Amino acid sequence: MSKVVSNVVKKHSISAELAQKMVDQAVAKARELGVSENVAILDDGGNLKAFSRMDGAPILCIEIAQNKAYTALFGVPTHDLFNFIQADPSLLAGMPALPRMAAWGGGFPIKVDGEIVGAIGLSGAPTVQNDIDCAGAALALVSDAVPTK
Repeated sequence: MSKVVSNVVKKHSISAELAQKMVDQAVAKARELGVSENVAILDDGGNLKAFSRMDGAPILCIEIAQNKAYTALFGVPTHDLFNFIQADPSLLAGMPALPRMAAWGGGFPIKVDGEIVGAIGLSGAPTVQNDIDCAGAALALVSDAVPTK
């Protein structure tokens, strides 16, 4: 049995409690900005952990918010990923064609002690900057998840 255990990797994942707190914080920021957002938190495996669709947030943006979070599981904010792939024609052609890929702003990895434990994605506000700002408010709850604009 000990041989099998030695071949198992331990990992951490975002708790339901923290995921919900982050959603609530992002929604509070959206209200402060006067915008409506879809806010999705995924665990480290890309599974939906917490979600909110504010009144008035576009229905089509439900999936976009989840896709931004999924994309952020690469380990970088989605707006930084786009900046990276646009320099390589093969990546620019291939990555956006992948299912669940969203290479524009509003998705961020959630890291604790350098380990990705989940991701957040927002969509629905009039500007990508609104999405980024609301995500930043949620990420402030996690010590080392500092968004870049």
